[in-house]
Amino acid sequence: MTKKQFKAESKRLLEMMINSIYTQKEIFLRELISNASDAIDKIYYKALTDDKIEFHKDNYYIKITADKEKRTLTISDTGIGMTKEELDTNLGVIAKSGSLAFKQEHESKDGHAIIGQFGVGFYSAFMVADVVTVISKALGSDEAYKWESKGADGYTITPAEKDTVGTDIILKIKENTEDERYDEFLEEYRLRQIIKKYSDFIRYPIKMDVKVHKPKADNDNEFEEQVEEQTINSMVPIWRRNKNELTDEDYVNFYQEKRYGYDKPLKHIHVSADGAVSYNAILFIPENIPFDYYTREYEKGLELYSNGVLIMNKCAELLPDYFSFVKGMVDSEDLSLNISREMLQHDRQLNLIAKNIRSKIRSTLQSMLKDERENYEKFWQSFGRQLKFGVYSDFGANKETLQDLLMFYSSKEKKLVTLDEYVSRMPEEQKYIYYATGESIERIEKLPQAELVKDKGFEILYFTEDVDEFTIKMLMSYKDKEFRNVSGGDLGIELGSEDEQAKKAESDNKELFDFMKEVLGDKVKAVKASTRLKSHPVCLSAEGEVSIEMEKVLSAMPNSQNVKAEKVLEVNTGHEVFQSLKTAYENDQEKLKLYTNLLYNQALLIEGLPIADPLEFTNDICKIMV
Repeated sequence: MTKKQFKAESKRLLEMMINSIYTQKEIFLRELISNASDAIDKIYYKALTDDKIEFHKDNYYIKITADKEKRTLTISDTGIGMTKEELDTNLGVIAKSGSLAFKQEHESKDGHAIIGQFGVGFYSAFMVADVVTVISKALGSDEAYKWESKGADGYTITPAEKDTVGTDIILKIKENTEDERYDEFLEEYRLRQIIKKYSDFIRYPIKMDVKVHKPKADNDNEFEEQVEEQTINSMVPIWRRNKNELTDEDYVNFYQEKRYGYDKPLKHIHVSADGAVSYNAILFIPENIPFDYYTREYEKGLELYSNGVLIMNKCAELLPDYFSFVKGMVDSEDLSLNISREMLQHDRQLNLIAKNIRSKIRSTLQSMLKDERENYEKFWQSFGRQLKFGVYSDFGANKETLQDLLMFYSSKEKKLVTLDEYVSRMPEEQKYIYYATGESIERIEKLPQAELVKDKGFEILYFTEDVDEFTIKMLMSYKDKEFRNVSGGDLGIELGSEDEQAKKAESDNKELFDFMKEVLGDKVKAVKASTRLKSHPVCLSAEGEVSIEMEKVLSAMPNSQNVKAEKVLEVNTGHEVFQSLKTAYENDQEKLKLYTNLLYNQALLIEGLPIADPLEFTNDICKIMV
């Protein structure tokens, strides 16, 4: 028995493959099962052109056997097997793929696809095994051979005994170390877990002998432990089944089996695409928001399969951030994988799939909005915030994609409405889309600044989330209608005589307003007569790009750089309080200072802004009372 050296470039290459290529040791079982599946596929391909070979699928399977006492794990298949020469060629040359060569020789369009293509997956066995033994008998051969290796030192090939065609791979599992627990790869529950995770949709049965407790034949009340052969994998994935055969319950069961969530999905999307790139996908829009969704810990992405074998648990490249709430999977034979089959090469196929998925999600959401309003509103309550983020992220690159999916609470409808619905019922004389910001609908309802817009009968959109106004600022307009904040400096409403009266009041009381501005200093940009107030004595408005609500949001952020809105104190000259201001200006300017500070602080409170000196404010109130 002569030991042969691997025909790869160096011992270092094998060591690199064992220690560096794969990120998780459990991957070895995926690789060996995929190779076993390929071996069965090869018989299937042979049967297509050779009448002497009969292919009955029931005769083909993969068997996993663990022996804790001997510390061996055996992966057996009833596939095509290997001759002595093939053992030497395929296993003696690292990165020599027998599957790839076979695939190139027997290219088929019947739906079967050979999984392996790099010829390195087999060597992942050395991550968990001290010794790897392969006993194989090739189809059409009377002889069997044993290939055995302890790793980079080389391998031997000797005659062996094997009754049936196929291959047994026997791994002598390593002993535990301080850092690694190799025993797990001999545990039934762990092996089942790995098979279900990576190889659940291999097209042939993956069998294991499983211990079960069954009633004794002579006594139903007593149980005995028996060993029963069970098929672990599902084999036929739901995404390859005809949509017409599937029910909503089938999709819900798949959602819950894959642990995409503990809720029921609001909507499922089943895609079977052929064209520039072929793929199958099942996508879900969840009903409830994951507890960690708006945290850094949340990881977006879809499960990615290649020929039914799980390649990536979370492929982030398939989803844009604004659709990161979508769960599900994609399976494609057209992907370019890297050598470990754990990561993707970034290529045209992946980009095409991502683009198609993005379009499919958007169209599904639009259909929900149109035809399933109640479900869409449930979705919006959970994930609407993410769509708003999507509008202004990436410098507004996605605003055209998302703007028709946005919803806001309406002052008129008393419910959520879309921008399209708002614009469709705008009166002819209304030039702008009006919105108001605040911590809650109840607080916005009481905003003094909204009085004029409401008096004109114009609808107002209520923004109650910190992201809302930033979203609208990025949109700028919708269907050629600009957005205007009811607290903004210019409402764009023609007032006629009312406007003239306000200008006259401001001109007549210029000295009073200048005095009040001097009292407030740089707290406000100006004090002026209001055209928007009807019943309230005072309010704050803002000029420029930064609104008062945006100031609140920005000030709560780290490194806010003290960004401030340019505030204007507006006084209702038709309110009885204004008469008190005029009287104080003429007779007691110290009292006017007191009134001015009180009114300014009152306006801050209405806006939900903090008062700089609460003690001074309470003392001012006491002075008024005294």
